[in-house]
Amino acid sequence: LTAMGEARMDPNPSLPDSTAQQDSLFSMTDVFLISLITGLCTYWFFFRKKKEEVPDLPKMQTVAAPQRDSSFIEKMKKTGRNIVVFYGSQTGTAEEFANRLSKDAHRYGLRGMAADPEEYDLSDLSRLSEIDKSLAVFCMATYGEGDPTDNAQDFYDWLQEADTDLSGLRFAVFGLGNKTYEHFNAMGKYVDKRLEELGGQRIFELGLGDDDGNLEEDFITWREQFWPAVCEHFGVEATGEESSIRQYELVVHTDVNMNKVYTGEMGRLKSYENQKPPFDAKNPFLAKVTENRKLNEGGERHLMHLELDISNSKIRYESGDHVAVYPANDSSLVNQIGEILGTDLDTVMSLNNLDEESNKKHPFPCPTSYRTALTYYLDITNPPRTNVLYELAQYATDTGEQERLRKMASSAAEGKALYLSWVVEARRNILAILQDMPSLRPPIDHLCELLPRLQARYYSIASSSKVHPNSIHICAVTVEYETKTGRMNKGVATNWLKNKVPEQNGSSSLVPMYVRKSQFRLPFKPSTPVIMIGPGTGVAPFMGFIQERAWLKQQGKEVGETVLYYGCRHEREDYVYREELARFQREGVLTQLNVAFSRDQAEKVYVQHLLKKNKENIWKLVNEGMAHIYVCGDARNMARDVQNTFYEIVSEFGGMSQAQAVDYVKKLMTKGRYSLDVWS
Repeated sequence: LTAMGEARMDPNPSLPDSTAQQDSLFSMTDVFLISLITGLCTYWFFFRKKKEEVPDLPKMQTVAAPQRDSSFIEKMKKTGRNIVVFYGSQTGTAEEFANRLSKDAHRYGLRGMAADPEEYDLSDLSRLSEIDKSLAVFCMATYGEGDPTDNAQDFYDWLQEADTDLSGLRFAVFGLGNKTYEHFNAMGKYVDKRLEELGGQRIFELGLGDDDGNLEEDFITWREQFWPAVCEHFGVEATGEESSIRQYELVVHTDVNMNKVYTGEMGRLKSYENQKPPFDAKNPFLAKVTENRKLNEGGERHLMHLELDISNSKIRYESGDHVAVYPANDSSLVNQIGEILGTDLDTVMSLNNLDEESNKKHPFPCPTSYRTALTYYLDITNPPRTNVLYELAQYATDTGEQERLRKMASSAAEGKALYLSWVVEARRNILAILQDMPSLRPPIDHLCELLPRLQARYYSIASSSKVHPNSIHICAVTVEYETKTGRMNKGVATNWLKNKVPEQNGSSSLVPMYVRKSQFRLPFKPSTPVIMIGPGTGVAPFMGFIQERAWLKQQGKEVGETVLYYGCRHEREDYVYREELARFQREGVLTQLNVAFSRDQAEKVYVQHLLKKNKENIWKLVNEGMAHIYVCGDARNMARDVQNTFYEIVSEFGGMSQAQAVDYVKKLMTKGRYSLDVWS
């Protein structure tokens, strides 16, 4: 543009000089101007062309990235697949279900593939009809308060904006949710509804799995009706009974460079030795534990406060966010599995996918040792699902044990009941099953193939980045209980964190972690009142909220009423952060501190009872003060009881019917004035 401006301005200075001689030199001037303009235009034309070519260079560099990788259609055509099973998975269960469905397909003369929607262009769904007998299945988990999982966020965004014609698409959806949450299976319901709106043909009804009940049974029940519907739709039949098909082959490395062996990293090899931001689920930051203290003064439980140093990590967080930590399994459990299977756990191996076209080359980072896999990569403490039992059954040499395993993996009512009582309710993990079935001794590599991945654990951050920019605080309680078989089961992450001591003798305790953003946020205006309800470790995010309100007050900001409802069992045993909360109250930051001690008297008192006691004040804050309400903790009982209490308060003081009160609270949620951070 500068060159153009200069070209247009150049002739002008010569015009006044030429005016006096216009008559005598007109033809000369004319020729001169035409030549000059022609020359300048030619110069500008080539200059402009050169200018336009510059942005094309980076585009040419991106050609190297293969476009076909983002097309699942091309991949299906290339590999002869006709069923694609997409999964939206936060903890690995939906991915596991997707893999099981894709493996099922071969029994009906079909070929399936499990696919991560994050890796593909989902607008290609409109082209799926190009493949004969094609079907898209969606195993979609709902995360948090009706949100999509991280890997399904782009798919969800696309669905909301899409106006694509999906009339040639045949689909089915299985949702994974939890009935204790407000928005039960919101993602599964939305995908099912939206695909139909875009013209897709539903070939089997939406499945709604409930993790508060028996998710495994819900899935099996849906699956056993789903496949007959597929057979009827496509006119195919089952080719025979289920058979065990290995997905990975074992390669043992006898002579391997140990620098090429994974030792617990989640993504990049040696990423724990050579840390590079940004840090996320595939590239966690190794944070030093700078503090680990017991919060409670008595009782059987162990409540703890940990502080993780995030200096120089470039990690940013806000009050209300979650910190994810990758734990390690108890070494004694790992050793016992190795002993019972007669395996050298330090053997270095790889499990390589037999499907060379698969994006997933290994079930976990390889090459690695069995010890590392069982310690950092595999879930060995949760009761295994029925597909694992079915695959393992072939290795039981005792016919009674083999039949028992097959029965538990079947869809028969008797088998489901046996699985529920013997595995789920008895909380038998894989080690317990191996111990209780002496003839069951599977090859360790097949066991490693079958076990699900060990997942990160999420904790509400108990600090404010305004006050602690280089530190993330965690408040947690160790999980430990006796099972029906008399075994002592321990929570993986909390017991691992419990043993993370701050720096001693020059050695540091490290925690692989990353931050997950949350919608659990303080109001934009500091003057807005807040009502926080968080019994037990549910107080964690409110420690961050209160710290932030104190900081805002120090900055001279007008801070609204800050009200906390906290609860614990006994005042003298498990009243956490007592001194800190008392100090915030003295300083006038915490304007109300209401504590329910549930077991210090004959009749139990919970936070909802204190809410009822102060109902007039609550209504005034909500109705007149436009207060924001926050609830954190147990979803199954506490969150529901608190919500019912708000219905009662709104109904009584707002002069509304029960239905109107429910609608009022729902609208508060929609407006972001009633937020939940709950777990079950």
